[in-house]
Amino acid sequence: MDKTRIAIIGLGSIAQLVHLPVITKLSNVELKAVCEVNKNRLRTIGDKIPASKRYTDYREMISQEELDAVVITTPTDTHKQIAVDCLNAGLDLLIEKPVALNYKEAQEIDRAAQKNKKLAMVGMNLRFRPDSMLMKSIINSGELGDIFYIKCGWLRKKSSAQKWFMDKKKSGGGVVIDLGILLLDLAVWMFGEDKIESSAVHKFNTKYEDVEDSAVGIVRLDPNKAINFEVSWELYSDTDSFNFIIHGTKGAAQLNPLKVFRKIESTYFDYSLSKSSVSNLYRKSYENEIKHFIASLRGEVPPVSTSEEAVVRMKLLDTIYKSADLKKEIKF
Repeated sequence: MDKTRIAIIGLGSIAQLVHLPVITKLSNVELKAVCEVNKNRLRTIGDKIPASKRYTDYREMISQEELDAVVITTPTDTHKQIAVDCLNAGLDLLIEKPVALNYKEAQEIDRAAQKNKKLAMVGMNLRFRPDSMLMKSIINSGELGDIFYIKCGWLRKKSSAQKWFMDKKKSGGGVVIDLGILLLDLAVWMFGEDKIESSAVHKFNTKYEDVEDSAVGIVRLDPNKAINFEVSWELYSDTDSFNFIIHGTKGAAQLNPLKVFRKIESTYFDYSLSKSSVSNLYRKSYENEIKHFIASLRGEVPPVSTSEEAVVRMKLLDTIYKSADLKKEIKF
C-alpha cells in the first residue's frame, strides 16, 4: 500500500518533541511538507528534515502539495480556520488539543468534517497511554461492575511559556483548557455512553489575571454518577502529580501506576495483572495516538477522539467556565 502523505502545520515545542520524531520514523508515512510562520524556526527545523518542503503559508502548502492529511500543532486561536480550510480542501486532520477556543468553533470544525466526509481527530493523548487503554478494557469486561465515581487530579507546571498561552483570547483559558480538558476527556471516555448532566466548578486566579491557574469541581452524569477533578499549575506539590481513580460496584482501579482492586465483602484485594511502569508514558501515548490516526486513515481501525466527541468536550468546558464565573451549578 502507498505511504500516507502528511504535512505538519506549526513547528512549536509539541511538534518538535513528539510529532516530528514519531512521524519521521513511521515506515508507512511520508512527511511531504512542514509549515511555520516563524521563518527562523522553519529554517532550523526544516534543515533536520530536508526531504520535506517548507512553507510559511499553509494555504499555499495545501494548494500545491498532494497530501492525504495534515497535523495541526499551532496556537489554539488558529485551529478553527486552519482546520476548516484543510477539511474543505479534502484533507483528513489530527488537531492538537484543545480542538478550538470554544464550543462554537468546535461545532464549525465538526460541520466541515461532516460536510466533506473527512476525519478530524483531536489529540487526547491520555486515552492512548498503555495503562489507560488497559484500564478501559478492564472496565469494558465488567470486572469492576458499574462505574459510579471517578476522582482525578493533575498538578504540574503550565504546558507552555509562550506569551499566547496566557492570553485568553488566543488560548481559550488557563489550566482547565490545558490540563482539565485531557483529564475530563479521559474520565468521560471511561464512563462511556453516560450523559453529562451538570458541572459545579470553582477556579482560582492567584498568579495570572487573564486565565485561571487552578480549578476544582464536580461533573455529574446520569444516572447518579460523578467526576471529581482538581487541576493546577500553582498548587503545592513536591512533584508533578497525576492521579486517576475509578470506583465501581465490584472494585476499583487507578493509574500511575495501574492497579486493579476487587471488592470482596468489605475488603479490597489487589489483583493487578502485572507491575505497571509509569516511565515514558508521555512519549508512548503520542506514538499510539499518531499510529492510530494513520491506521484510521488507512481503514485499518475505526477512528476515536473525533471532532464529534470534541464538540461534547468543548460544551462541557463552556459549562465549567460558566459555573466558575456565576459561582453556581450549571446544567449541561
